Amino acid sequence: MPLPPAPTKRAALLSPDVLDTPARASSKAPRKTAKRSASASLRPFVEPLESLPASDEVQVVIYAEKNPLPAIDTSVVSSQKESVSRPQPAFRPKKIKSTGQAKLFVLDTNVLMHDPMCLFRFEEHDIFLPMIVLEELDGHKKGMTEVARNARQTSRTLDALAGANGADIGKGLKLNTTGHPEAGGCLFFQTKVLDYTLPMSLPQGKADNQILGVVEALRKEYAPREVVLVSKDINMRVKARALGLATDDYQNDKVLEDGDLLYDGSLALPLDFWTRQSKTIESWQQGLHTFYRITGPIVPSLLINQFVFFEAPGEPPLYARVTEIQAKTAVLKTLKDYTHLKNSVWGVTMRNREQNFAMNLLMDPEVDFVTLAGTAGTGKTLMALASGLTQVLDDRRYTEIIMTRATVSVGEDIGFLPGTEEEKMGPWMGALDDNLEVLGKTDGGSGEWGRAATNELIRSRIKVKSMNFMRGRTFLNKYVIIDEAQNLTPKQMKTLITRAGPGTKIICMGNLAQIDTPYLTEGSSGMTFAVDRFKGWPHGGHITLARGERSRLADFASEVL
Repeated sequence: MPLPPAPTKRAALLSPDVLDTPARASSKAPRKTAKRSASASLRPFVEPLESLPASDEVQVVIYAEKNPLPAIDTSVVSSQKESVSRPQPAFRPKKIKSTGQAKLFVLDTNVLMHDPMCLFRFEEHDIFLPMIVLEELDGHKKGMTEVARNARQTSRTLDALAGANGADIGKGLKLNTTGHPEAGGCLFFQTKVLDYTLPMSLPQGKADNQILGVVEALRKEYAPREVVLVSKDINMRVKARALGLATDDYQNDKVLEDGDLLYDGSLALPLDFWTRQSKTIESWQQGLHTFYRITGPIVPSLLINQFVFFEAPGEPPLYARVTEIQAKTAVLKTLKDYTHLKNSVWGVTMRNREQNFAMNLLMDPEVDFVTLAGTAGTGKTLMALASGLTQVLDDRRYTEIIMTRATVSVGEDIGFLPGTEEEKMGPWMGALDDNLEVLGKTDGGSGEWGRAATNELIRSRIKVKSMNFMRGRTFLNKYVIIDEAQNLTPKQMKTLITRAGPGTKIICMGNLAQIDTPYLTEGSSGMTFAVDRFKGWPHGGHITLARGERSRLADFASEVL
């Protein structure tokens, strides 16, 4: 939603530091500019001083760039008493590659089948593929599973590298010949029999042990160069460490190293926000919302559509959302209070601060993508359904609700399910039935017949679809709910989000502490991938729900179990 124009009259200035007259402000500007330019001009001469050890006296010698003059012995400068202020750079410097010797990474087969593009993820380092890896890759290329597709894609990538102009397998294949300039190393294949000896306790015919033997032979051949085995197999890495070999997990598929670093969508303003953290605060009213334009040291830590709140004893609270960030200024917009009964959504009122934040995202037509994370009982599905029914049946903003989820069972599979696609998805949609039962009881004045008619109308506007048939579809003016999104891979998440057509809103919900897919973690889940990639997008938002509202039993179980 575009921001309202700034007021024509003088806005309310809440900071006493900006009440100076225009003449006073203009008189200070030239001096600040001159000081900044002087410090910037001294910067190339002052930087070498930082590398010197601290001492009482430092001798400074200045040379001109184009017309060198004899060295001038300047006056003695005390490094402890004086310091030259330097402006902060306006850009982030590029990552400098290490100047040390490049490593040699030996890839296990599971790495290639996990990520077909892994060959181009090792920057300036070289890659070695044992012959047994190619044999295993050939054995997994048949079928329609994701592993088989990745194996075929890896084979096509290897064929393209081997068929490039000037390719010499004996000297190594340049990894940047197929349009990947970020890969500066070479790819080597095992072209000869390597001499190695392994302990008698390891069977010689097993593929994993053959790879370990190749790593041992390469470590002796390329010493002192570091040879590292990269594998997704934990037992493989344990055996490698037991043999004294360097090994590591494939880390490129992890969005975050620690789940606690995940963006939570909200920020608590410091207690000195009104006095110190914001140099100037300009406010104006537009409809039911109040806007604040702020500057100060807190602005660089803000993101678009991030929620901020200020709660201090004895002072009025502030709940707002960041709607604009330009240079060193940010604009905050106050929220609609959905915790009040008059603003209830389909008869449901929010019970805590995070739920109010989430409902502001769900009810905003300018927000196309919403992710909700939280433990069991925080109200994710109930809020998504309540806002969806309101916008489909009351506001007519969307035509229908489409609900889907990853069909990953907690325990053993019970076999095939009978019926149509929607009937097969019925057992997986127990959460939908439970929440519709709650929403159907909110209208108490319509009687039994009225509730039955309402439930029939609601059922007609909700479609349950399977993710297996989403490829190629386009949703127009739909309200799409993706439940249990923590069990999706990044590739599946991309497939679902790219189904959105004009006027479609997608809501992803999940609990990263309840991942049932055996090959996913909190760092590699598709939900973590989506939250990290969409943060700061003007038409997307995320909030982590912190407090459960299901029951005291469920809340206590989430904490202690």
